[in-house]
Amino acid sequence: MSNNQDRPGQITDESLRERLSPEAYAVTRRAGTEPPFSGRYYDHHETGIYHCICCDAPLFSSEHKFDSGSGWPSYWQPVSGDALSVVRDTSHGMIREEVRCARCDAHLGHVFPDGPPPTGLRYCINSLSLDFKAAHK
Repeated sequence: MSNNQDRPGQITDESLRERLSPEAYAVTRRAGTEPPFSGRYYDHHETGIYHCICCDAPLFSSEHKFDSGSGWPSYWQPVSGDALSVVRDTSHGMIREEVRCARCDAHLGHVFPDGPPPTGLRYCINSLSLDFKAAHK
């Protein structure tokens, strides 16, 4: 779980280096990718909301999660229309759409046009960029 002591807009690179694991820092701040089937949320089925590990912004609901077979947590839509930003990614000799947290610009993963209805989108997200908060029962 994250222990976010920064307020939105006040997150510094130094505070993230101190607070995040080296792996989570590499994913969120250096656009890294965790190995498939290695993340704690790829086969996670609790009800709740997945938040940004850097700034605690709500990003995805478990209601929109599906098993894409990719080895990364996959969602067919974000929790709200303004939760994410999407930018063109031309790294590694590919053209993809990179998904970032709209609040703090953390790298989350990529979005692909091969998801299920109703959106047809697959948000392929690194577990290391997420912090899950279970719904209250």
